[in-house]
Amino acid sequence: MFASLLAHQGGWDEVLLIAGPIVAIAGLLMLAKRRVDEAVADASTDTAAETVAEVASAND
Repeated sequence: MFASLLAHQGGWDEVLLIAGPIVAIAGLLMLAKRRVDEAVADASTDTAAETVAEVASAND
């Protein structure tokens, strides 16, 4: 039954075979970029807090 569903249905099935993987890869790239951006923001916040603590301890 599944094979008959994908047997020349006016072209939409071929579009899904091409667009599906493209959409999946684009989604994974967006997820990876979001995770990297959050990691960079966390790292810069941690570095800024350490710098402030070092300056405060140096002035004491």
